Amino acid sequence: MNMRSVIRGVGAYLPEKVVTNDDLSKTVDTSDEWIRQRTGIARRHIAAPEETTTDLACAAARRAMEHAGVAVEEIDLVILATTTPDNTFPATATRVQARLGVRNGPAFDIQAVCSGFVYALTQADNMIRLGQAKCALVIGAEIYSRILDWEDRGTCVLFGDGAGAVVLRGEASNGAEIPRGILATKLGADGRYYDSLYVDGGPATTGTAGFVRMQGKEVFKYAVERMSSLVADLLAQQGLTTEDLDWLVPHQANVRIINKVGERLNLPSERVVVSVEEHANTSAATIPLAMNHAVERQLFKPGDLIGLTAMGGGFTWGAALLRW
Repeated sequence: MNMRSVIRGVGAYLPEKVVTNDDLSKTVDTSDEWIRQRTGIARRHIAAPEETTTDLACAAARRAMEHAGVAVEEIDLVILATTTPDNTFPATATRVQARLGVRNGPAFDIQAVCSGFVYALTQADNMIRLGQAKCALVIGAEIYSRILDWEDRGTCVLFGDGAGAVVLRGEASNGAEIPRGILATKLGADGRYYDSLYVDGGPATTGTAGFVRMQGKEVFKYAVERMSSLVADLLAQQGLTTEDLDWLVPHQANVRIINKVGERLNLPSERVVVSVEEHANTSAATIPLAMNHAVERQLFKPGDLIGLTAMGGGFTWGAALLRW
């Protein structure tokens, strides 16, 4: 039996507190115009002091399960992509699992920064194909506000907090001419760029969480090249071209990166999902947040071919091609 992993539901959660560009201009040397022109970001959501990554992840997961019409008893795998776990250990996914009432299967975190959701989706897809799981919760959740230097305008204006989730279920393709589900994924990394985008802390180095540090120009250049080439490679592997692609859902880091990736792939802007204006860069949460954004607006239609692509610190990168 040929099993495919099908996305049955999506969900998202953004904290209640909103910080606009004008709000930031009161505490750091910046302006709404400066931020919008360079990033396309208008606002970001900030977790309340008492909120944890678990809180955000559970809220998004519950909405995804509701959208999918899936009962908690059916979930047998929980994978959480995050750079900001509640604790160094155990995995925050185990706390999410317990709070949701999931009693079946494994739960673990994946840390690949902004590529984390695609890494997690790939792992869940592989486990479903191998028969090791039947119905997975794949979540991206981050509280970046706690690892930002709020005096560094080169980074603090770029990030926000949030969570997105999908329910992935294994379904037999039954010889369908155009099967639904995940068609292909591709992951990679190059640790030589470790110091281009990193956090200057950790339990084995400073004993503190640290702050985000970034070489912006290098990250921009590499992200555009890698995110576009990944999608092109996956399409070629499937005997497809960008003309076959109905939607591109890129990592929502910066509207200029998103636009450049679309241009590299010769995709018109109306076929590229963009939600970064509303929530800024939420790292591993941006792709599921953008997918939820598209679903709420009824952009995806049955049979649509969708490409996901991301690059993050490490450098890490990943892409997925799926049929809606």
